[in-house]
Amino acid sequence: MDIRRTVRLLALALIGLGASAAHAAADGSQLALPPGATVAIVVFEDLQCPDCARAHPGLVAASEATKVPLVIHDFPITRHAWAFPAAVLARYFTSQSPALGIEFRNFVFENQKDITPDNLRQFGERFAQQHQLQLPQDIDPDGKLAALVQADFDLGKRIRLEYVPLMFVLGPGLGASNFVEVMDPAEIADVVARARKAASP
Repeated sequence: MDIRRTVRLLALALIGLGASAAHAAADGSQLALPPGATVAIVVFEDLQCPDCARAHPGLVAASEATKVPLVIHDFPITRHAWAFPAAVLARYFTSQSPALGIEFRNFVFENQKDITPDNLRQFGERFAQQHQLQLPQDIDPDGKLAALVQADFDLGKRIRLEYVPLMFVLGPGLGASNFVEVMDPAEIADVVARARKAASP
């Protein structure tokens, strides 16, 4: 996380020196709150990314502690060979239940160092068996799950995502566009409290 913070500060310094707008901060104003929510935690993550693996437990814990929804967007980096199919697997388990989808993401991050393109399916089958499920031979016959992952990736490009995990808190009173990027999940509770205070009459 410290490396990401350093890179972020260097990018901001380059902006101050007249660097290209390509280094501008990601635009969280394009992200939507879930229906019925006034505050939400949003993350773009790659299941093959070690930084994402480190951040994920803190995001889940912050969501549970603050009772604020966690919205996960997939951003499988192109050079990561098994990130996209893993995201499709995660979408399959999420389609069974949102809680199961989170559990699968936890499972992948915990086993990340041992997963390869060749054994990803085996890890998916192991997780399914642990939850008394039978993983279908083709988990995405109509391509709808892959399309959801691609849509998340395209959204990340539109908001000028430059690294993962990219983490936001969305809510009223969080800057001019009602969002704040956080660099560490430990910061989330304070930002959520600020948003809730701004939302209260």
